[in-house]
Parts: sequence; C-alpha cells; structure tokens
Amino acid sequence: MNRRLLMWILWPAFLAAALAELVVFSMVDPADLRFFGRQVAVSSEAVYTVSFFVFWVICGLSSALTLYVSPGISELEANEHPLI
Repeated sequence: MNRRLLMWILWPAFLAAALAELVVFSMVDPADLRFFGRQVAVSSEAVYTVSFFVFWVICGLSSALTLYVSPGISELEANEHPLI
C-alpha cells in the first residue's frame, strides 16, 4: 500500500475519531464508567487515550472499506486523485 493511499485512509479517520471523542466525552464522564459493574480503576487521561485509539481504528476501518469499494481504485496511478 503506498503512502498516499494510507494518508487517504488515516487522516479522515483521525479527524472522525477526534470528533467522536469530543461528542462522546462531552456527555460521558470517564470517572463514572463501570466495567461489569465495577468502577474503572484508571485515570481519565488513560480512558481518553484508549478510547481515542479505539475510535481511530474503527474510523480507519470504515475509511479503508470506503476506499476499497470505490470504483476504479485498483487502476489509480500515483499522481491521480480518486475523486476527480
């Protein structure tokens, strides 16, 4: 996979993960999280960090799938933009 294609996948996923993090944690306090009925015994920063990377992976998979199913992606040249 070339770097440009990786950039097309990871950069929008990064922005979407940041937005998801903002939306989720504007409504949820990490100190109130419970896992199987028990209080989560980690700092709020750790919850923010782990959740951001989980959101980034999910959004990255979504971006990769979108790029994979877009028409003509296999015939792209290095200098060609897929949406034009």
